Amino acid sequence: MAVASLPLSFQYQNDTEDGIPRSYYDLEKPSITNLDDIDSQSNTSHSSSDQDQDQQTSSSSSSSSPPPEDQQPLSDFEKALYHPQPTSAPYPLPPSPTPVSILPIDLKTPDNHVPRDPSLIRLTGVHPFNVEAPLTPLFDQGFLTTLNLHYVRNHGAVPVVHDSSALSWSFSISGLCSSPITLTLSDLISPRFQNDLITSPITLVCAGNRRKEQNLVRKSKGFSWGAAGLSTSLWTGLPLSFLLKLAGVDTRRGKYVHFEGADPLPNGFYGTSVKLSHAMDPERGMMVSWLMNGLPLHPDHGKPLRVVIPGMIGGRSVKWLKKIIISDHPSENWYHIYDNRVLPTTISPEESGSGTPEMISVWKDERYAIYDLNTNSAVVYPQHCETVPLSLDTYTLKGYAYAGGGKRVTRMEVSLDSGKTWILADISYPEDLYRTAQTSHLYGGRLDLSSNSRDSSFCWCFWSLTLPIPTLAQANDIVVRAMDEAMMVQPRDMYWSVLGMMNNPWFRVVIHHDGDKLRFEHPTQPALQPGGWMERVKKSGGDLANGFWGERQAGEPTAPITPPPEKEISMVNPTIKQTISLDELKQHDSEQEPWFVVNGEVYNGTKFLDNHPGGAASIINAAAQDISDEFLAIHSENAKAMMPQYHIGTLSPTSLSALSNPSPSPSPSLSPPRPSFLHPKQWLPATLTSKKTISPDTKIFTFTLQHPTQPLGLPVGQHLLLRLPSPHGHSPIIRAYTPISSGHLPLGTLSLLVKIYPPSPHHPGGKMSLALDALPLPSPVSFKGPIGKFQYLSPGLCTINSSPRKVTNLIMISAGTGITPLYQILLSILSSSQSDPTKSLLLYTNRSEPDILLRSDLDALASQHKNRLSLIYSLTRPPSSSSWKGRTGRMDRPFFESVVGGPDPKQKTLILVCGPEGLERVIKQTFTGTGGLGWDEADVIFF
Repeated sequence: MAVASLPLSFQYQNDTEDGIPRSYYDLEKPSITNLDDIDSQSNTSHSSSDQDQDQQTSSSSSSSSPPPEDQQPLSDFEKALYHPQPTSAPYPLPPSPTPVSILPIDLKTPDNHVPRDPSLIRLTGVHPFNVEAPLTPLFDQGFLTTLNLHYVRNHGAVPVVHDSSALSWSFSISGLCSSPITLTLSDLISPRFQNDLITSPITLVCAGNRRKEQNLVRKSKGFSWGAAGLSTSLWTGLPLSFLLKLAGVDTRRGKYVHFEGADPLPNGFYGTSVKLSHAMDPERGMMVSWLMNGLPLHPDHGKPLRVVIPGMIGGRSVKWLKKIIISDHPSENWYHIYDNRVLPTTISPEESGSGTPEMISVWKDERYAIYDLNTNSAVVYPQHCETVPLSLDTYTLKGYAYAGGGKRVTRMEVSLDSGKTWILADISYPEDLYRTAQTSHLYGGRLDLSSNSRDSSFCWCFWSLTLPIPTLAQANDIVVRAMDEAMMVQPRDMYWSVLGMMNNPWFRVVIHHDGDKLRFEHPTQPALQPGGWMERVKKSGGDLANGFWGERQAGEPTAPITPPPEKEISMVNPTIKQTISLDELKQHDSEQEPWFVVNGEVYNGTKFLDNHPGGAASIINAAAQDISDEFLAIHSENAKAMMPQYHIGTLSPTSLSALSNPSPSPSPSLSPPRPSFLHPKQWLPATLTSKKTISPDTKIFTFTLQHPTQPLGLPVGQHLLLRLPSPHGHSPIIRAYTPISSGHLPLGTLSLLVKIYPPSPHHPGGKMSLALDALPLPSPVSFKGPIGKFQYLSPGLCTINSSPRKVTNLIMISAGTGITPLYQILLSILSSSQSDPTKSLLLYTNRSEPDILLRSDLDALASQHKNRLSLIYSLTRPPSSSSWKGRTGRMDRPFFESVVGGPDPKQKTLILVCGPEGLERVIKQTFTGTGGLGWDEADVIFF
């Protein structure tokens, strides 16, 4: 089988997309687990990895040999988990993931180390991270799901696991066994177990899939999943039964297997259990896994080790695995008892949280615990709000289905008359292609379906039905249902329960007849997104629980049907009579004492910071904001009932109006200029007035400020945030930049050097750079700042996290657009009105000569200030002619030893680094820590 040279796991946008300086993240960056070459992308899309010292090899290569000399060395973790990537096979292979970066929205949360795809739909606000993909892109991606679109269910913060410690990650197997053991990831991937590894395609499904439908009937205690809470991957690891046997499992006394992760939560570490008989059954396919689609686990998916439980709800597949315990009883973990249960439908959310002995007994009743998935299906095509002209001949309905416990979906039925009659749809089973494959190994593991002749089915399947348009035009709705091999069929009606789990009634799409076309309406849209016939019917007074989807039946009264009123839960303390002004609210917009507004009432979240299930960040990010819509949509009756104890007053009517409808900023011609333009907490308007092309993929964008005599107010060495509205109506796009002009001069303007990342077949391109480049002249934008931990105060004085530091020498190391903050510092030093004796050495690496940005400006500075600035260019792909006079090759340890050497004994020298993560890793390994050149970590500053 042909293989590509290296696997692509998740890509950190190395010096960050569209020029975001690394210092904006202000954290220890995770090491690259992106081992694939992206040269083939960068030639067309100019990925941010263009600035990485040529660290990837060509993805078109068919060699599986080690990386070439000019590629960054792989970490031990990367080398140990590397497996050749097949380029063709008789079964589906995972599509290439799109590079992901750490998003600005996550920077103030505990997950500020986790790169993520911005297209995922957040279901619980900013944090914790619970997301699903847009349904149509998920379906269109095919049988296997990339990291970018895989759903995520996190109860709290993602544990930080660095590559340097990942191989030593350990977990224990104890309890009812004769040989308790502790194993590391290094043990699992050793030759000792090489012949026991397996690889299997498995669809994971959240038990909350389609919960939004239940929440529209009546709010449950769970947040609103749409119909995309499922994803399919190839998982590689060791069979759980094999590991249990290794520990000498006592199958006579043992009845359950407990799992516990490493994610600390308000009620302890997440944990759960499954039946031991299921764990020992090879037909159940349970495993301990460290590869997902042949790649190391992403932090959101359990890096470096997790349990994968096929055929069961995703909540049983514990991530960040630390403990396996064999027991004679189910897990007593809080999350096993109070999560993933279907309680009797008679129990209300208020009753479920009463804490009475009777209610606790109900929660602990194992009969209500969810294990195997139930049978479910959904319509994907037609899409929500899709229109189809009546002039077409036919239309093909499409969707997905799955079953639980290893059962196969054997029947898909479609009705065009609300379930009176049914039509059989066609079903395709991509999973079966793995059963008939001749190749027995994939990603180092036996292809479990083919080698073991496993009959169980653990993946979604796809259904389709082509209909004449006239037939479709006669219908008012499309209803679908699936049946599995045990003849269990999706029910017509919903079984509402307090947690909103396992929702699987018929999936219904309403057909609207709009003149010469048909328009289709799905039941719901996920999270806070409006739309869907269920929302429309409920708003019109229809009873969604009447057995007819809320529609009025023949003979019923013409007056609107009003559903039974839901119990009103008071969220205020009636003894609190204080009125709070907007100014007073805005004084509490920080993490010290965050206040927020719901329905015009003000709450102090300080006392709940440590106990909030989503972590303190969820409250801090809401400080001084009106979060009514998000709070009411996400939180259960129990959460609402807790609010009176945090209630501190009522926002005055005028303040509430001002908070909800902020006044536009005064016209620059009417308002006096502030001492400086930037404000750290307010977005302020500026105007894009010019674009100057300086290379095929790089431009200088110039903006005018509010006043022509106004200084920018950006300290030297710091950054600002730029905000543009999303071109697709989603969340605004926000990126950090360092201007190439001084923070104070010229007055009234600022200029940004931006590399444009156009889309390609494998990369959507840079959101900000494309949106910025597409703006007409003139166009309004918004800025906020400054941000950053380093500031240069000429002459020879800087601050690091506000602590002063005297310097006489600066060693600047950069790549690509990472030059911008260093260039700003050089300008300040060399153009100072005072005599600044600080000497600078700039080491600037790129791939090719055209990639050297600001070259003429840098050369001019070096020529004018020969005694204060030394400049060394280095290219990993120099021109073939003899015209190149700079250095050739990557900047490695021998180079740094010869040019920089050991630390300054007087501690008057700093190393400033701004570039891709691969460059940063080399710098850290070369200069600091064990085996380094002896530099103190405080002397090496990463932007």
